[in-house]
Amino acid sequence: MNRRTFRRAVLSLGLATTTLVAAVATPAYARPDHHAPTPAVASPVFAITDGVARQVALTGRSELTRLGVSAASGPVDLLAAGVDARLAGQLRAANQRLLLAKGLPVGTGSLLRLRLAHPDMRAALARGEAPLVAATPPDDSAVSVTAYDRSGATVVLDAARVPQRPVLVVDVDTERALTAGLALMRAELGVRGIGRAAPARPATRASGVTASAGYWATKVNTIRLSDDEEPWIKGDAEIYNLVAGFGLDGKVKVDLVQMPYLDHDGTTYHPNQLLVHFSSYKYNLADVVMMEDDGDTNYSALVKAIAGALLVIVDGGAYTPLVNAILDAIPTSWYTDDPDFVDAWYTLSTASSGRKDGAGANGWMDVAPYWVEQF
Repeated sequence: MNRRTFRRAVLSLGLATTTLVAAVATPAYARPDHHAPTPAVASPVFAITDGVARQVALTGRSELTRLGVSAASGPVDLLAAGVDARLAGQLRAANQRLLLAKGLPVGTGSLLRLRLAHPDMRAALARGEAPLVAATPPDDSAVSVTAYDRSGATVVLDAARVPQRPVLVVDVDTERALTAGLALMRAELGVRGIGRAAPARPATRASGVTASAGYWATKVNTIRLSDDEEPWIKGDAEIYNLVAGFGLDGKVKVDLVQMPYLDHDGTTYHPNQLLVHFSSYKYNLADVVMMEDDGDTNYSALVKAIAGALLVIVDGGAYTPLVNAILDAIPTSWYTDDPDFVDAWYTLSTASSGRKDGAGANGWMDVAPYWVEQF
């Protein structure tokens, strides 16, 4: 099952959840009908990185060999790679376009990086084989990868089979982009009146003959995402969560929570990470929407869309699931990798414990209540 199928599944399951909550209370948010996503428009980020891939391929043989040796040891910041003046100018201009395409401020710095597509290619590089250069495709379901040789000619590769010839990949430094993007989103949400669910009023919990101040949170003990068999050219994803609930003032609150360790599908992680903080929620319920940045996310457009959807939600005196409101805010034309929806968890509470499967069946979390004690 690919992620677009996951989206349709979670929206269907979400409607059932919303209906269940509506059985006991009038919802404040009316979910519109969903349609299958339209074909994705051409990715502006891919257009930039694909152009850079061709420019890198056309650089001199010794330069390309040097870049390949560096990339075999780890990702290379292309703007700091010490390339010739002509290529350096092209890279700086491409990085400026990339920042604009991702809705990030100029101060974010360099987002262009070069990496070896697969560890198994190191031996071929060591033998002196000339590498191809390619950009990460924007679609997880791509069946082919377009690479460039030293003459700039295209070479079409099978996306499902690791090629024997080494491939250098131009892609986005998603770790840096996500850090800058979430900072921008937090600031923009705050300006629009959608604050964070930061600790506001400590509760007390009896413990023997004493009482301690603090608040309840939901801790993720273990987490695993399904193995989607993504193409060999795809790098590690950067995972983050939109945790949403109603604040004490009845307005929607959103926390943005990163999961920087969650690099691979089909791998079980044990983070012991606090995900939901119930200190300033009006209701004992919150929703989680998990997303990833594979390179294409425009954070400026994303935060405007999400804020626009959440600001119209009015507290009707009972909890209303917020997952669908967030997903409805994302234009269907973005549904390739920009931004990439992973899964969602509805109505987590302070009593939530044990294994909780995502509504889209793309992952599960083992959670437990956790008392955050005040000093």
